[in-house]
Amino acid sequence: MNIGQEVLELLKEEITQQSYDRYIKQLTYDTKKSSSDLAIFYAPNALICNWIKSKYKEKLEHLFEVKIGSKVSVKITLKTSTERKIKKITEQKIQHSLLNPSHIFDNFMVGGSNQFAYTAVKSVSEKSGKNYNPLFIYGGVGLGKTHLMQAAGNVLQNQGKNVIYTTSEQFLNDFLRHVRNQTMENFKDKYRKCDVLLIDDIQFLSNKDVIQEEFFHTFEALKNENKQIILTADKHPKKIGGLEKRLQSRFEWGLVADIQSPELETKILIIKKKCEINKVVLTNDIINYIATVIESNVREIEGILSKLHAYSQLMHIDIDLEFTKNILKDQLLEKQKDLTLDIITKIVSKDLNIKPTEIRSKGRSKNLVYARRIAIYLCRDLTQSTMPQLALYFGMKDHTAISHTLRKINLLIKDDEDFKVKIDELTNKVTNV
Repeated sequence: MNIGQEVLELLKEEITQQSYDRYIKQLTYDTKKSSSDLAIFYAPNALICNWIKSKYKEKLEHLFEVKIGSKVSVKITLKTSTERKIKKITEQKIQHSLLNPSHIFDNFMVGGSNQFAYTAVKSVSEKSGKNYNPLFIYGGVGLGKTHLMQAAGNVLQNQGKNVIYTTSEQFLNDFLRHVRNQTMENFKDKYRKCDVLLIDDIQFLSNKDVIQEEFFHTFEALKNENKQIILTADKHPKKIGGLEKRLQSRFEWGLVADIQSPELETKILIIKKKCEINKVVLTNDIINYIATVIESNVREIEGILSKLHAYSQLMHIDIDLEFTKNILKDQLLEKQKDLTLDIITKIVSKDLNIKPTEIRSKGRSKNLVYARRIAIYLCRDLTQSTMPQLALYFGMKDHTAISHTLRKINLLIKDDEDFKVKIDELTNKVTNV
């Protein structure tokens, strides 16, 4: 705490809390321009400035004398036009960042599929420009790359850093606009003098030689100054076609982290968190069902919750499992249309370490019966196959044998929690193919 703040604290004890909060608290002490016999305070506007001058200037001078033992002249003034201009420019720079304030680390659900990327980005937000520069995050659509990147940006911006967030398309459009207006120096100042540069979907620079050249020099300028660079893409740098080799190699200089499709448990956690945020009440069986319906794109979740909530409100119907299945049937059918009996059987066999031919055989060992029951249930549930077709595929006598098997499976799902979890887990794997 500087001497100016200490004196303001002394004044706080002698005036009302309301007066302190309304006027005195607004003052800023200039440590650089003040001296042993001059104390300079800045007020945010003329009204507060004049009020404090008339009411508290002499009192402040007295408190300075008490504090340091010598007379001090107190000057209360407005910030100069230059200082206000600098503040305005700083605010404009912050506005350039386009960060979404809701993208923070606290509401990002961490699981095995994104743990490494999350840890890396969190580390960068704590020590920007030092660890993992550049940081390259890649993965499919809707897995949280932008959320993580912007979470780091929000942390760094709150630290007072000049953060720029943009997409590669916006970067390109900005470049072309400055070229047309012959203001490239402004473009270079904007992107090469920031503290942190975040660029989404860097793969869209592919096969654009001129903008790749410009981005290369921007990258070099920032890296040489230890300014943090975070990039996202849909694939590993090596697999981005049409990208200059020198850019490709530089993207791998720091750390490359991937985000994979979330496993079932992480999807369930995400849905529960979204329900909490959006104030939607769902039972566990509905949450588990939605987790098996959605694919890897986590953005689907909010759309599904909005759809359920809207239908429920408009039709005055409580949200239960049957209602949920009915509302989402088109979405489920769209996902299931390309599934075949062979695909499902192969996934089940791989997961349970049993050959597909064994599942379709007449073997009666405990492991085979277990695997066959799961395969039959999933084939019936996730395809349009009839019971006679399933009987033929699995080498069973007729449709009555399939019907009998399905009844047993439904009883197991009802009574055996471990079996139900395995069904949910494999449904998730199959529908994410």
